[in-house]
Amino acid sequence: MIPLQQTMILGAMLFCIGMLGFLIRRNLIVIFMSIELMLNAVNLNLVAFSNYYNSAQGQVFALFISTVAAAEAATGLAILIALYRLYRSVNIDDANTLKW
Repeated sequence: MIPLQQTMILGAMLFCIGMLGFLIRRNLIVIFMSIELMLNAVNLNLVAFSNYYNSAQGQVFALFISTVAAAEAATGLAILIALYRLYRSVNIDDANTLKW
């Protein structure tokens, strides 16, 4: 069995990598992947705590977060396709106005 501390460190490292990708990169695809990585890091920590405390609540909550992440990915992909059709680029600096 993997100790809780090692799982928490792995989750924190994944979350930090996702946060850096979100803050540094300007490509929308990389930004959406970074958000997904952060959500998966939170899911990893929830499942680790659930296993540590012998409770299923963390696993159920992680399932709900995965459902929300799938909906977020579908919505983000739709926005990404619409922006690409409009600006012919997935760079976030190219789509800095709210006017069409």
